[in-house]
Amino acid sequence: MNDLKVIAFDADDTLFVNEPYFQETEEKFCALMSNYLSHHTLSQELFKTEISNLDLYGYGIKGYTLSMIEAAMNISSNTLSVEVIGKIIELGKELLQKPIELLDGVEETLEALKGKYKLIVATKGDLKDQQSKLHRSGLGHYFHHIEVMSDKQEVNYERLLSRLEVHPKEFFMIGNSLKSDVLPVLGIGGYAVHVPYHTTWEHEKINYKVEHPNFRTVEKISDVLDILLK
Repeated sequence: MNDLKVIAFDADDTLFVNEPYFQETEEKFCALMSNYLSHHTLSQELFKTEISNLDLYGYGIKGYTLSMIEAAMNISSNTLSVEVIGKIIELGKELLQKPIELLDGVEETLEALKGKYKLIVATKGDLKDQQSKLHRSGLGHYFHHIEVMSDKQEVNYERLLSRLEVHPKEFFMIGNSLKSDVLPVLGIGGYAVHVPYHTTWEHEKINYKVEHPNFRTVEKISDVLDILLK
C-alpha cells in the first residue's frame, strides 16, 4: 500500500443516505397499488422490472421511476388511471429532491485525507442526479475528480484508472457494496475497504464471504484513517 495515490469513495450510502429513501418510496408505491396484490408480491414485481430495465436505463432515480410506472401498468393489466400514473411520477420527483444527509464521520475523514492523496468519487447512477447530490452535500471541494459510472464491473474500473493514469496498486476504493465497490477492484489488483451500511439494495448483495489480502472491512468510514494514515 506504499504506492497508493488515489482514494475513491462511493457516494450513495457511503458518503450520504440513499437506500432508505428508495425503500420509503417503494412503501408508498406498494400502498398506492395495494388493491391489486400483496405488499410482498408488489415489491417482487417492482424489483423484477427494475432488474430487467438496468441494461436500458442504467442505475438511478429516473430509471427507477420508469420501472415503477411499467410495473404498475403490468400489475394492473394496463388499466391504471392517469391519476395513479401521475402519483407515481410525483414519487419519483420526491425521491430526486430528498435532503442530503451525510453519514457519520464522512467530512472528518475527507478533511484528514485531503492533501495526502488524490480523492475522487466513483459512483453509479444518473449523472445529473449524482452531481446535484454532491453539490448539495457540500463535499465537492474535497474531490479531484467525480466519476459517475454506468456500472461497476472490472472493465469500468479499468477505464477509470486509465483516465486517472494510475495503476491498480495505486488505487484504493471505499464503499458499502461488496458487489460493486469491492470485488471488481480486487479483481483488477487494487485495494478495497467495505464500510457496511445497515440496509442494502437486494441487487447489491452477495452470499459468500470475501477473503483477499487487499481487502478490509471496517465498522465506520473514519476507521479507514487507521489504514491510510499509519
